[in-house]
Amino acid sequence: MALMITDECINCDVCEPECPNGAISQGDEVYVIDPAKCTECVGHFDEPQCIQVCPVDCILKDPAHEESQDELLARFNKLNPA
Repeated sequence: MALMITDECINCDVCEPECPNGAISQGDEVYVIDPAKCTECVGHFDEPQCIQVCPVDCILKDPAHEESQDELLARFNKLNPA
């Protein structure tokens, strides 16, 4: 699954620079994650870095974008061609 940021986001700015795919950006009210770029850090790290640094635990799996590890790895490969 891609990840999503909930309304509990406090706009602390710590998640955006941690995303290796550039999937996180400032939205109208809170930060948002582009599901076309989010790989849950598959291919980069063992754990999603944004979740690791979020002080309010407002980053969750997005049920609207369910994906397998293979699909996330395929997106990583597409975003990061060798």
